[in-house]
Order: sequence, then C-alpha cells, then structure tokens
Amino acid sequence: MTDRPAKEARWTPRLVFWETTAACNLACVHCRRLDVARELSKSDMTTDQAERMIDQLAAFAKPILVFSGGEPLMRPDVFDLAGRARGHGLMTALATNGTMIDPPMADRIASVGFDRVSISLDGADAATHDAFRQLPGSFGQALSGLRHLREVSVPTQVNCTIARHNADQIPDVMKLAERIGAVAAHFFLLVPVGCGEQIAADQMLSDEETEERLGQLYELSATSALQVKATCAPHYYRIVRQRRSRSGRGADPPGRSRGGHPMHAMTKGCLAGTGVCFVSHTGEVFPCGYLPVVAGNVLQQDFAEIWRSSEVFERLRDPELLTGKCGRCEFKGVCGGCRARAYHEFGDYLAQEPFCVYEPTER
Repeated sequence: MTDRPAKEARWTPRLVFWETTAACNLACVHCRRLDVARELSKSDMTTDQAERMIDQLAAFAKPILVFSGGEPLMRPDVFDLAGRARGHGLMTALATNGTMIDPPMADRIASVGFDRVSISLDGADAATHDAFRQLPGSFGQALSGLRHLREVSVPTQVNCTIARHNADQIPDVMKLAERIGAVAAHFFLLVPVGCGEQIAADQMLSDEETEERLGQLYELSATSALQVKATCAPHYYRIVRQRRSRSGRGADPPGRSRGGHPMHAMTKGCLAGTGVCFVSHTGEVFPCGYLPVVAGNVLQQDFAEIWRSSEVFERLRDPELLTGKCGRCEFKGVCGGCRARAYHEFGDYLAQEPFCVYEPTER
C-alpha cells in the first residue's frame, strides 16, 4: 500500500496559474478562450475571494503564483493581491501582453516585487507578431513594455507560441530576447483549445516539424545565456535525454542549473495535475489552462483538498493509466505526452499525445 503522506509530499504544486480576469485588450487568434471580453466580468473572483484563495495556497504549499489572464493588468486590485501573496512568502510572476506597460505601470510592477514578468512575442518582427495578435502596433508596444521593465530592473521573460506562422523564427526570437535583456525565453507549442482550435488545421506543426523544431531549440539552448524552456511540448524532455545520451553528456539538459532559478527547474514533460494547476477567474481548478476538465472550485472547497483528493489529479499522477503509444513508451515518466492535446484529439486526457513522431521501443 502506498504511504499517503509520502505520496502527498511527492505531488506538491510548483506553479499555480491564476486567471485573474477573462478580460483582455487583445483578441489573439490562438487564445485558449473563445469568450474574451474587453471589460472586467462580473463572474471574476472578488477581492475577498481572491484573498482567501491566496491564503489557502500559502497555508498549503509555497508554489510560484502566476498572475495571468486575460490581461491581469486590467484588474484594479492585482497589485494588492500580488502584495498579499508576497507577504505570505510566495514567489510571484506576472503574465501580460505588455501593451499596457508604460513607465508609471512599470514602476508599480517593480514596487510590488514580482519575481518575473513574462511578455509574449509571437514572432521576431512586427508583421508576424501583429498578425497573430490581431492588433497593429502590438509588437512595438510589447517591446516598449519590456524596455520599461528593464529600466526599473524587473526580470523579464519572453514567451513565444510556436506554430506554422513563425516556426522558422526561433533563432531570431532568441536573439531578440537576448538583445532586449530578458533573462528567459519560453517556447510554447500551440494547443488546439479555444481560439486555438479554430486555427489548428492551418497552424499546427506536423509531428516531423515538431520534432525538428524542438531539436533545434535544444541545440540553441546550449549556447544561449537565456534560461530556455519548451512549454506544452513534453516530448522536448525525451529529445533532451536522447541527445545528451548520444553525446555522452548525461541526462541533464544544457542550462538546467544556469542561474539556479526556481522558474528554470528541469522537471518532466507534462506537469498538469502533478506540479501545475490552473485556477480560472470563476474559481474552477483545472490540471492546466488548456485541459478543460474540472477538478474542483476554490470558492466551494479548500485548495489543499482539491489538490490532494481530486480524481482527475489522481489519474494524471499515475503514468500506468496512459494508453496508446504513450502507455507503452519508455519515456512516459520523463515526457508523459501533452494531456490537453490528447483530450482535444481523442476526448480522453489519458490517450496518446497526437503530435509525437517517436515510436516506443517497448511493446
């Protein structure tokens, strides 16, 4: 019988993404939401409700709390709530599109003490980024936001969603991130959820293209000063181990301990429900922001109860339940496949990753 305390200690939340509001000033073609609003929603958690959620998180564990959205800077109490989280000793990050960050806003962000602010650059030039974000000038605004943050010494991270429109720009995005003084660059593979589902047929990379681009990212990361990560791309962790094994360099990826930052920890592929979860603007808890399977609601249950007892989370924590080639794969403990893409493709979050070219050796 599994020892329950030991089991609970193993599954500790590392990152909790909170959708502070569904409101956003952009309408990106790949957004995980279909119902993005231009104004704050009455269904957003109130300040009191958000404070209780933060208190619950801090009482249970010490995850990194990511203030996301929508556009979190549209929420007027976001700085007070971030201050509360930091007062509890939580690391905090802000995920924003950057278009609202002028010098006064940068000063406010700096004064709260966010450990990192991520801004999306979905291409290395204005034409590519603006077309994806559906707002002319948004590339320049994002760069200005990054510059204002750097001027007040806020650590910044560039996020880039890789799809067919910008798949050949990975080296250029990394060079741009280095040039503007970012400390990290995270590359996301498109997940066909929300608006992303509507463009999936045109924008999703093939299995072979995915493998090629992730291999390229691995090679580029070896020579970059950036903390480079592939996100929503669990097969990257298989590629890292395969390539390092062939080169005789061992299992650890390049840059794993560069800077020793907790946000750069090398863990495993899909962390949905095992080290990561997502809290929606209405309090619903999901394994990640792209997997629409509800595990509970923080307005009705304590966060710790949801994390420890959700059937969804318990199933995601057992790799022996994976089916298809993911279930047979010798890398399932390292990669695990994207549970959100499996759910989109097969209606089963334990099915095989549909965008992986690798054929397991185990039968």
